[in-house]
Amino acid sequence: MGKDNNPRRVADNEAMAKLRMLKTSPQKLNLVAAMIRGKKVDKALSDLTFSKKRIAVDVKKCLQSAIANAENNHGLDVDELVVAEAYVGKNLVMKRGRPRARGRFGKIQKPFSELTIKVRQVEETA
Repeated sequence: MGKDNNPRRVADNEAMAKLRMLKTSPQKLNLVAAMIRGKKVDKALSDLTFSKKRIAVDVKKCLQSAIANAENNHGLDVDELVVAEAYVGKNLVMKRGRPRARGRFGKIQKPFSELTIKVRQVEETA
């Protein structure tokens, strides 16, 4: 008499992880997300480990979460995973300000963003 299960939002050979409220602008986060798109997950993890960008630590955490979801929840093989999609969205913007000369007010915007990573299992052709 219970409710039916929700349909999966990703395909059978995919897994997903999402991070919200990342304290960086979407434009800066997209630079790091573009760095890992389409790569194998082990190569993407090593690229994020040695990246000099501050937000790469959080992107790596999200990618590791997507890999863990693929392995534990969907039974996918970790060695055959590829970063299928990595896309960035806007979140809230905190509005702050600073007094400026001649009685004016300088707007300071502190943006937040969110990141979604999908990993897909692909069979390697030998």
